[in-house]
Amino acid sequence: MFLTSFKPRQMAAGEGQDRSPWGSFWFEPIGMRTSSGMRVTGAAAMRLGAVYSCVRVLAESFAILPFRMYRKRTDGGRDPVTDHWLVKLMTKRPNDWQTPFEWKEMMMGHLCLRGNAFNQIVSNAKGQITDLVPIHPDRIKVQLLDNGSFNYVVSQLDGTTITMAKGEVWHIRGLSGDGVVGYNPMELAAEVIGMGISAQSFGARFFANDASPGGWIEFDGKFRDSDAKASFREGWQNVQGGKNRGRTAILEKGMKYHQLELNNADAQFLESRKYNRSEIAGLFRVPPHKIGDLDRATFSNIEQQSLDFINDGLLPWTERWESSIETHLLEDESDIEIDFDFTKLLRGDMVARSAYYTANINNGSLTRNEARISEGRNPLDGLDKPLMPLNMVAVGEEPDGDEVPEPPEAPQGAPATPAGGDEPSPKKPKNDAGRALALATAAAERVARKETATLLPLVVALPASFEQIHSAMAKHADFVALALSVDAECATAYVESRLKDPIRRGHEEQDVYNAAFEKLTVLALKGSL
Repeated sequence: MFLTSFKPRQMAAGEGQDRSPWGSFWFEPIGMRTSSGMRVTGAAAMRLGAVYSCVRVLAESFAILPFRMYRKRTDGGRDPVTDHWLVKLMTKRPNDWQTPFEWKEMMMGHLCLRGNAFNQIVSNAKGQITDLVPIHPDRIKVQLLDNGSFNYVVSQLDGTTITMAKGEVWHIRGLSGDGVVGYNPMELAAEVIGMGISAQSFGARFFANDASPGGWIEFDGKFRDSDAKASFREGWQNVQGGKNRGRTAILEKGMKYHQLELNNADAQFLESRKYNRSEIAGLFRVPPHKIGDLDRATFSNIEQQSLDFINDGLLPWTERWESSIETHLLEDESDIEIDFDFTKLLRGDMVARSAYYTANINNGSLTRNEARISEGRNPLDGLDKPLMPLNMVAVGEEPDGDEVPEPPEAPQGAPATPAGGDEPSPKKPKNDAGRALALATAAAERVARKETATLLPLVVALPASFEQIHSAMAKHADFVALALSVDAECATAYVESRLKDPIRRGHEEQDVYNAAFEKLTVLALKGSL
């Protein structure tokens, strides 16, 4: 009855304070006492804000990474695997009571605070792993054997122990000195974390005392004995200390109260806490802005710090996970590769993503459907083939002389064929001269069609004055210079030559087009008339 009523109060005190028979206090390490007088364990460190923030950032950032499995191909590529038992284990149900996110988050928390993560491997009759049951690192010890191998001894809640063979436990190690057990980060960084806990404890006591330092009482006389002095001090504390602080004081016998002027700034309390917070972030390789320290963060460097966190903070952990999975869980399947996908963390803003997709689609690295899938959209028919630039070939190869793309549709009223009415040849010569001719012809056709569509309404349909035609063709000169890549003087010279004779010679559509096409082809090839 007594224990039943006492249990809630014990558990409310926090992890490590429940000393009841069912509590975890008796299974936790004692921890080492630091120079600051604090004992540092994983549970005690988590009560320090900086440590909790760093562990949470690492655990949550890792837990959101999608798990990917690939089967290697002989050509160096790899195909995604979705029907493997491990995919279900890592993405759907690692055990009977945890989601994949909760399980990965918990494992990363164990690695950050204890340097080791353990899971009991539960298999079916086919040898496939069906469950990964987490074991708290504080309840497991490694037992070295005479043959060089080792077992795991696990302490149960009822006080008994069970021994598991090496193959029954999946052990993920952090940095290790012997290759068997990972270092405990809280022990290695105990002094730094102990100083932070001590400063935090001091701050709590300081504010419990109304954030004011003490003082001293001046007294010209002398107390009768030490008991009288102690009685006065105790009475003063009861009346003026704690919740009674700030009440009006009544002094006798000429006593005077002097307030001490020492404050947090003088003791550099806040500065020491900021430094300790930054130092702890460095221990976990977490950028300070990730845990709310924005003193040195700017809009220009915060993006780079986020990339550094992925490359230096998360990537080593994912590599550790991937190699451990491939070695211990997939030891018989050497053609399988494990990958934790960083795409979601590297998405960037809309402008950056758009530039990334455009560049990779244009050079053939991505298909348009792959870009749609990356953005969470369904693929469309006809978008599975990569696009390749037509003006790029492999080193040492000649241009293949494939078909030149058809020029744009002719505007209404302009012919669709060049001078003479003959269809252009579908193949161009496989040399530089032939390629140049093909490009010049295509550009000349485009400009001639536009010019025909511009002139005919003025000359035939309106009819227009010479000044109107001259104004329209002057604007047309800018388009000629841009389309044929010639300077403005050459384009202007061409326009002036067109204003003199070809227009007046005939107003038929084909006549206007032929005259323009002939001169434009020469201009495109030679750069001048």
